[in-house]
Parts: sequence; C-alpha cells; structure tokens
Amino acid sequence: MKTQESNPTHTARPIFLSGLATLLMVVFLSCGRKIPATPELTEVFSYNPRGEGMNLSVEFTRGPAHNHPLMAIWIEDEEGIYIQTLFVAESIGKGVFRYGQTAQGKWMPGEIRRPASLPYWAHKRGIRARDGLFVPDPENPVPDAFTGPTPAGNFIMHFKTDQALPSRFRILFEINQTWDWNEFWTNNKYPDDQEYKTSSQPALVYAAPIDTNTDIKEYNLKPIGRSHHSGKTGDLYNDVETLTTALKIANQIIVKVNN
Repeated sequence: MKTQESNPTHTARPIFLSGLATLLMVVFLSCGRKIPATPELTEVFSYNPRGEGMNLSVEFTRGPAHNHPLMAIWIEDEEGIYIQTLFVAESIGKGVFRYGQTAQGKWMPGEIRRPASLPYWAHKRGIRARDGLFVPDPENPVPDAFTGPTPAGNFIMHFKTDQALPSRFRILFEINQTWDWNEFWTNNKYPDDQEYKTSSQPALVYAAPIDTNTDIKEYNLKPIGRSHHSGKTGDLYNDVETLTTALKIANQIIVKVNN
C-alpha cells in the first residue's frame, strides 16, 4: 500500500502516454493480459502529537459509495461515557464550511450548522452552543489539534490521547454522506424537516471495544447503529437494514493500539 503525507496544496497531475507507450499497451492488452491496477495512495495524518497518553491509529479503506463524507472519531469508557474526541471534520468542528456563502459573488467560507451530520458524536460530547445545538460553532470550536479536512480517499490517522486511558475503552467512528437518498430514506420522507434534507440516509456509527490487557493490537470497527435522521437527539437506532449505500462508504476501518 502506497502512502503519502497529507498536503493541502497537493494537486493531481494528468499522466500522458507517449506514442510508443500507447502502442506497447495495445500489444499487451491484445495478448489477453490485464495491466496491474495502480495502488491507490493513502493519505497520512497526525493529530494531537503533544498529548500525554496512548498512541492510536485508524486505517480507513473507502468503499464503492464513498463520496466526500463527514466523520468523527472519539473515545468513551465501557459504560458509554465520552472521554475525548480524536478527530472531527473541520467544517463540523469549527462550524464554518469552506464553501459556505456567496455574498461577494463567489464562494467564501461561511458559518453553517449541520446538526444532522454527526449527531451521535455531538450529543456524546455534550457541549451546547449558544443556539442550544450540540454542534460546535465558531465561538466555541473544537481545538485545531483534533480537526482537519475530510480525506478524499483512503487514509491513516495517528493520534495521541490527551491523558492515559483506562485499560478497557471503546473507539467510535461516525460517518455521514449527503445526497445519498434511497427507497426508504427518500427526499420527501420528512418534508418539513430541513435538517433531514441535509443528511439523507442518517449517519452510521461504528465501534470496537479495546482491551489493552490482551495481546491484541488491531481491531476491526463494526457498525452498531445509526443516528437520528435530523440530529434532534443523541439516540442510537439499530435499524441499519434501512441503510444501503451508507453501509458502503467504508470498506474497512481498523484501529491499531500501541500502549
């Protein structure tokens, strides 16, 4: 698996084949052989490097329905009590979207609140903003050490927790992608709920119990439920059979522990 360090200024460059290279490719294909697929690059990020606790990493492999989802990763204890956020998409953690308003005739950053985006994380975090919502706002944003741009594809995120953790805890991962309607979660299911229309299929929540007393260092996160469709509550619902493409945003999510 190839990797590259995250670089916000990095842009993909088209590759043009020479005439000879094109001819060779045609000959190769005519022999009935497949050209090996180029491994997809994996972006690598590091968050909260000055933390004094445990080293963790999350390895995410995107699925066929992946299309710029929002996500949050956090830790809670065995009883489900929130401990700390490891990562949240910058637009949600800051309350400012990069393409948030067009007051000057062009797209500019602007304050946008999306309570339906990652409601399970937001309610677990338990901090109300000035308007009563649990979604962070620009006045009280999530610190820079825990926010960043949403990766475009596969990624590895390395974390340092703020403090030492209990020997047993849980890692949770919430992911949501807009405009992913299906036959159950239709665009007119809740016609008077504008927040629902910003989410489509509700956010999907993954989790894994971690036990540092064992020799296990790698854990697969599995879906445990979905969030409220418009973010009005922090409830978790188990009717994930109503979800379709939402279950295919991620192909695999692995947590690695180094204590």
